[in-house]
Amino acid sequence: MSYRSSLSAVLVEVVAPAAEVTALEGRFPRAAVTALGRAGLLGLTVSPEFGGGGLGLPEAAEVVARTSRVCPATAAVLASHFAAVAGVESCGGSWVRGEVAAGRHLAGLALSEGGPGDQGVEVSYGMPSSAATRFADVVALRGRKRQVVAAGEADSYLWSSRPLAGPDGLTLWVVPAQAPDLFVPARPGGGGPSGSATSTVCADPVLLPADAMLGRDGGGLDILLRTVRPWLLELRAAIGADALRSGAKDSGEKEPGADAVRPGAEGFGLGAVPRPADSLAST
Repeated sequence: MSYRSSLSAVLVEVVAPAAEVTALEGRFPRAAVTALGRAGLLGLTVSPEFGGGGLGLPEAAEVVARTSRVCPATAAVLASHFAAVAGVESCGGSWVRGEVAAGRHLAGLALSEGGPGDQGVEVSYGMPSSAATRFADVVALRGRKRQVVAAGEADSYLWSSRPLAGPDGLTLWVVPAQAPDLFVPARPGGGGPSGSATSTVCADPVLLPADAMLGRDGGGLDILLRTVRPWLLELRAAIGADALRSGAKDSGEKEPGADAVRPGAEGFGLGAVPRPADSLAST
């Protein structure tokens, strides 16, 4: 069965019947995510070497666009997932790839930062406040990420921190959701379409094996600008601004762009997207 046929079946049988409850009650579309995984759609863009579909951004955008017409929350979750998986795929080697391809793993983005009361004002890619400290083969991550889609629901997060060594750039990590001391606070904030579980995630601190690093230390900015950002912008465009704006209003969040955040970032965990002159690497 083609991915288009599989998607049609999931949308009709699982996503559509729960869409109204998801929107009105803000309930995370867990059944939809499970069905998408079983249908091979979560692993759509994973390399065939790991059992995935081996497809790319155009196909992922098609899946997100079709899903958005039925359930914006599920589409937002898929957009974050596909962008995170693209970042992992660009580096290769992570254990996440096989789990995603098997349909039992939902990935998320934990990249956006900001202090209390800094609604809509994000830390740029080149200046993450999240810290990483290495002790032998263990790394301690400490930080607070905002506007994380599927917060408390994803199985792992693509997390950014300051480098272990050196003042410049940032480092990316694949953080398992079950890691001790990784939590969603009691008053998490919000944003995104109702039901997308867009919230804050805290690490206080989280201990990881050193090989949870994605790519090289300090090299995460290049991955974000060359891979994650283009994917996320395209996938967000596939959802449509009206759906995202409606979700932001329903949750009391400011609309995208209200605080000079460039379109395509807010509500999906990227925060302010730096212009080329402000970046440490060009797109």
